This record gives sequence, C-alpha cells and structure tokens, in this order.
Amino acid sequence: MNFSYVWYDTAHWLLSPARAASDLTKHFFDFPGNPLNNTPYGRTVSAACELFERTTRRYGKPAFDLPTTVIDGAEVGVMERIVWERPFCRIISFERDHPAAKSQPKLLIVAPMSGHYATLLRGTVETFLPTHQVMITDWIDARMVPLAEGRFDLDDYIDYIKDLCREFGPDLHLMAVCQPAVPVIAAVARLEAENDPCIPRSMTLMGGPIDTRRSPTAVNRLAEERGIDWFERHCITKVPPSHPGFWRDVYPGFQQLSGFMAMNIDRHLTAHYDMFNHLVEGDGDSAEKHREFYDEYLAVMDLTAEFYLQTVEKVFVNHELPKGEMMHRDQPVDLMDIRRCAIMAVEGERDDISGVGQTLAALELTPNLSSDKKLYHLQAGVGHYGVFNGSRFRSQIAPRIAKFTETHSREPARKKASRA
Repeated sequence: MNFSYVWYDTAHWLLSPARAASDLTKHFFDFPGNPLNNTPYGRTVSAACELFERTTRRYGKPAFDLPTTVIDGAEVGVMERIVWERPFCRIISFERDHPAAKSQPKLLIVAPMSGHYATLLRGTVETFLPTHQVMITDWIDARMVPLAEGRFDLDDYIDYIKDLCREFGPDLHLMAVCQPAVPVIAAVARLEAENDPCIPRSMTLMGGPIDTRRSPTAVNRLAEERGIDWFERHCITKVPPSHPGFWRDVYPGFQQLSGFMAMNIDRHLTAHYDMFNHLVEGDGDSAEKHREFYDEYLAVMDLTAEFYLQTVEKVFVNHELPKGEMMHRDQPVDLMDIRRCAIMAVEGERDDISGVGQTLAALELTPNLSSDKKLYHLQAGVGHYGVFNGSRFRSQIAPRIAKFTETHSREPARKKASRA
C-alpha cells in the first residue's frame, strides 16, 4: 500500500512548530518599533522567514474575489451564488445587477479537474463577466468528500455535464479549459445521439487533449511509456484519517504539484530567489505579484483514483475518443453524431501540455457538423496558461470567443427538455 499521503501529513504536522517560530520571527523583525526593522539585516531575516513559511505551508482554496465588473461603461456589483450542487461539484453563478445582464449569452466554464481549483480561471471569469452570464464548475477536493458519497469516475463526469446542459439549457454555451475538453465533447455527442432538446448552442475547447497522438508533449509521452499499471502503483494512495474523505483512493494534490513544478523547476527556483531579493530590497510590488501567483499555483486538490486512472487510460494511453472506441457506460461516444452544437477550438503556439493539433482534432472528427459552425484559433506566442489567461487572452482570444458565442446565440431557441 502507498503510504505517501500519511508521510506527507506527518511531515506537515511536524513542521508546524518551525513554521510558527518562523512567522513569529518575521513579525518581530517587521515590527516598526524594532531598531533592526527596515535595515538590510532585518529585511534579510524577514525575507528568509517568509520564504520558509510559504514553502512549507499547505495552501487553502483561494477565493474568486470578483466583487465588481463593468457593463456598458457602468460599474456593477457581482454576487456569487451556488445554483447547482452534487457531492463532487457545485456550480457558481456570478450574478450582476444590471438590466442587460439577463439578455447576454449564458456561458458555463468547465474548469479542469486536474489538480488546481477552479479559481485558477479567475482571469477567464473576470474577462467574460461584462459580456456573458458566467457560471463555473467548482470541483470538490476528493479528500473532503466522505467515502459514503460513492465513487466519481469519467462516466460520472460526463453525466454531470449532461445534467448541467439539461439544467441550464438549451440556450447554453460551454467552455472547456484543458482536461474537460474530452468529457465535454463526449457529453455533447451523447446528447446529440439521444436527440436531446437541451443540446448546448456551442462549446469552446481550449488547449484540450482531444487527440494526444498529435504533437505529443512530455506529459503525453510519459503516459504512454509508463502505462496505466505504473500510475496505479505509484500515484494512488489512501486519504489519511484526519480528513473527511478518509480511506478514499485518490491521486493527491501534492503529488500532482510536484509533477507540475518538476517540469519547470529552474523557473520556480529562480522565481523564489527573485522574491527573496525583492523583499530584501524593499520592492513590495514585485513580491506581492509573486505571492498572488503562488498562492493560486500552490493550492491543489486531490482527484478520485478512478477518475484519474480512467482519464489516463482512455485519453492518454488508448486514445479512445479519436479512434471512435470510447464508451460512456454502455453507449458509444461517436463524434459523428454532433450536428447542431457549434465548436470553437483554441490552441496556443507554445503549449507544452496539449500540443498544437490536439484540440483542432475536434473539428476534424466532427464531419457532420457544418463548416459555419466550426472555428479554429491558434494564438501565437502563448503557452498552455496563456490560452485562457493573460494579456493575449484578453485582447485576442476572448473577443473571438465572445463573437463566436454571440453568433450562435441568435439561433431560434430549442424547446427545453422536461424534467421529472
């Protein structure tokens, strides 16, 4: 049995006194009445203490913290409301107090269930708040879900997306960022095959692994080389008894974070060294930017083992979707069934997670969807993160998505499926 989670929790507990002492020392040297405050020595000690505390803490789930937006030149308040909830996911709706809000396209952002919280897409949400009725999937940390709530696998994920289309459709637009591109397009294909009246108007797939045989990245090659048995032996562990999800099999967030950071370890080490220098030099603005980024980046969540292993096997090892072999429970997932839901594929030129062409495959695997319902955008100069955040996303990608959803919002409304 893999006991890595127990050792991780134990190490975190054992470091608690050292973190407390470090924090107390930092406050002592930051105290305005201390004669060493704001001296080179005092700033050096304070900076060292902060870096120690930050690199050994467990980061909690961040907040979206989007209190206002601007609609038609007017600043309006934004209120978060939970509008749908299941054991492993809830939907947050960002509601705005403005007359034009209700007439704007309805956009459900499907956040990746790949280690980070949905708040990683804070910038994505903020960008669309002025022009769309924005909702987002807020996935629940698996260690916080009691074992009595049952399993959650890739089939359940697809069921959730189908249920959400029925709950908020038929005038719904989906946006899948990275990992959810596969379950989202699979859910839409099943809705189309079932001739469901709540088929979404459009789906935007951003940097998603539709066909990882194209331009394979280091992540893709690792999955194929190791095989599913290796991942099950080395990545899956039990949740320790100190958490609500005790004894649930998970792929822990701290292991995922280790993998994320190992891919660019030099950059992360340099960033922390630079922060140390910024603190010593009194450059508070640069240090604060570092804090904001890593408060988000280092906050991770656990995934259920069954979801993680199924995704690795079906998407990255067997390539079931592009081969036409994927099943949802006992029904085939045939992308040729997609005839009504418009598709936009967005890729980043420098994406080292989902290579160029992997998301584009969605447009080529849906021959029965008319060309006027397809759109492709390759963004120059951005990597994976830049596909859904940053200045180029705001100035070049988001306006194209907004135009795409607006165009496909003009279709006559479809009759909403009745629910028991």
